[in-house]
Amino acid sequence: MSVWEKSSTARVVPSARPRKLAKVPFVELADGRLQGVVSSGSDIGRVYVSSVEAGSFAFACSTNNNRPCGGARGWFCNHIRALIGEAVLQYGVDRVARYLRAEVAGEAPDADSVTHAMTATRPAQGDSSAAAQVFSRFLRQLAYLELAPTTAPLPEMQWFPTTRAVA
Repeated sequence: MSVWEKSSTARVVPSARPRKLAKVPFVELADGRLQGVVSSGSDIGRVYVSSVEAGSFAFACSTNNNRPCGGARGWFCNHIRALIGEAVLQYGVDRVARYLRAEVAGEAPDADSVTHAMTATRPAQGDSSAAAQVFSRFLRQLAYLELAPTTAPLPEMQWFPTTRAVA
């Protein structure tokens, strides 16, 4: 077991490559899914909560008001494709493919390779019951961006250890 696995702090993994947050402001590998928030291409005030389940590749895409995406009818919509692309930028193609359990072929796999591996199995449309939780985490993350820069502790973050645990 490595030192960081024994400590009470989590290791922060840097992005594989820098990414632009305008199209996909929030992406995560969590709860057995690739999930995140994707901006609408047609309405600046609308966002979509999209997800792909690991293993089965069941997908869901709906607006933040739980209206279904018109493009996700039996196939990955553009929001899900954008989510996969940004996840590959954030986490790297190997980590995304491994997490989703997608068999990626080719010498230099990329986001299209991951998408192709998943769509080759004809994934089913899943339920969007987790959309509210994903959107809530996204809003919570946005709230931290509005805080003024400070070195003072945040009350809701005080459960994080301030010093390294001594073994």
